[in-house]
Amino acid sequence: MNAIVKRSIEIAGHRTSVTLEDDFWNALRDIAEDQRKTLRGLIAEIDASRGENNLSSAVRLYVLRYYREASGTTGRRRKSMGD
Repeated sequence: MNAIVKRSIEIAGHRTSVTLEDDFWNALRDIAEDQRKTLRGLIAEIDASRGENNLSSAVRLYVLRYYREASGTTGRRRKSMGD
């Protein structure tokens, strides 16, 4: 079972929380390491560009886009048998 955990982090001088499954949190840590950024710095970048999305959703979408780009599937919709 993939636990959903609420984590507290300070961004731009204020505390906020991010509620993520462990897999997303671990992926975000890996991405930060790959990009040679701190986890806090990466989350601050996501926060600054998230628009109206809540931060937890914005982080999940960021992780999804990162791995889609890495796999070369960005912007492509795979057809299923019924399409």
